[in-house]
Amino acid sequence: MSTPAARREEVSRAAEPSRSRWTALAFIAVAQLMIALDATIVSIALPSAQAALGASDADRQWVVTAYTLSFGGLLLLGGRIADFAGRKRAFLLGLAGFAVASMIGGAAPSFAVLVSARALQGAFAALLAPTALSLLAVTFTQPRERATAFAVYGSIAGSGAAIGLLLGGVLTQYLTWRWCLYVNLPVAIVAAVGGWIVLPGSGARVRARFDLPGVALATAGLVALVYACTEAVSSGWSSATVIGLLTTSFVTLALFVFREARTAHPLLPLRILADRNRGGAYIVVALVIAGMFGAFLFLTYYLQTVLHYTPLQAGLAFLPLSVASQAGSWLIASRLMPYVAPRALMAPGALVAAAGMALLTQLQPAGAYLLLVLPAEVLLGLGISCVMVPAFSTATQRVDPRESGVASATVNAASQVGGSLGTALLNTVAVSAAAGFAGAQAAAFVHGFSVATAWGAVILVLAALVATFLINAGRPQPHRTI
Repeated sequence: MSTPAARREEVSRAAEPSRSRWTALAFIAVAQLMIALDATIVSIALPSAQAALGASDADRQWVVTAYTLSFGGLLLLGGRIADFAGRKRAFLLGLAGFAVASMIGGAAPSFAVLVSARALQGAFAALLAPTALSLLAVTFTQPRERATAFAVYGSIAGSGAAIGLLLGGVLTQYLTWRWCLYVNLPVAIVAAVGGWIVLPGSGARVRARFDLPGVALATAGLVALVYACTEAVSSGWSSATVIGLLTTSFVTLALFVFREARTAHPLLPLRILADRNRGGAYIVVALVIAGMFGAFLFLTYYLQTVLHYTPLQAGLAFLPLSVASQAGSWLIASRLMPYVAPRALMAPGALVAAAGMALLTQLQPAGAYLLLVLPAEVLLGLGISCVMVPAFSTATQRVDPRESGVASATVNAASQVGGSLGTALLNTVAVSAAAGFAGAQAAAFVHGFSVATAWGAVILVLAALVATFLINAGRPQPHRTI
């Protein structure tokens, strides 16, 4: 073969994997969007599902709680399974299981079956979420490509919940609540078929045996922590149940760390947490999600309870947040990530989001969507996306590819715990503030909401400080090719 012909063939072979990477990114993004949607899509449908299946007010929260407990508690195990079985295999298994669980939930003849299906969804989401992120982490290593790939992921993470509220409102209002679960089937099929075709083979895999005691301790500790946060919403932080769960979580997670420091085959190698940049990214993600989920919770109730929006109108009202999140990911984060240090995006982004939360403290019972809610959503969307894109990238950098699954699971666990803690803490603040307010019910609710969003702004400022002083990674260095 002539030299020019050999070079053309070499270039052709190099271009093909590049095209495959971007095609693979599209299907990974579809899978991640499905997980992000399910965090909120069922919340809009919950009143209709409760009425159809005859669930009590006390039991209805289990539709959400079953998912979050299973998802949050099994994330580290899911990440390790991805490392052990291979990312492609884990990706396809997670999609298949999530689709089956969604169909069971959509066809649920009773409330107990629906709750069980949601728990099963959470279990497969705990496998799928870290697998999708680890696929990005090991596939895109060049700074420019990595910035684009994580912009896709970050925009989904930042706006998926808002899109879920909109889609849930449409499906519930014009079809039935069951379609909020059925809709996952075609999405999973598209992602699975595409992933089967374009995702590369799993490559090197972890051959060591599972750390079964570590699995038990981590799962028990995370489940107890997430459940404590959920229970605190209704029972308060001082209840015996919540205190007992928090104590159990603290002791169990401490035993988990002790175990991981001494076992030869840890579920979570502590060196992953010891890196100040990865550890800082985990903390920032937890804090930012805590503040953001508080805004979602209160704005949902404000729009429907105070302003009397329909589920569809409430979903549409969240669109500016989604659009701003997409704009922040693509127009700011992805363009600047290859050229600036992560904290140069994360700290200002958290402060912009804090400004959006601070704006929400000025809401009134009469309503001021255009003057207050809309600009606050824009600031939140822009700010959160500028935090999440570099945070997810930093949290999965400089990790052995054979441990990328558990590193990805850790940042997902930080997100899940942050959402649970933020929702519980800010809800408690809001309820306490509303109870002490002398005035009409709507005015008391809005007052509690204002106090809680002030706390949310403080949490986001704290995230900015952590990013500034803990994360010291420099600007990305381009990979040199010979």
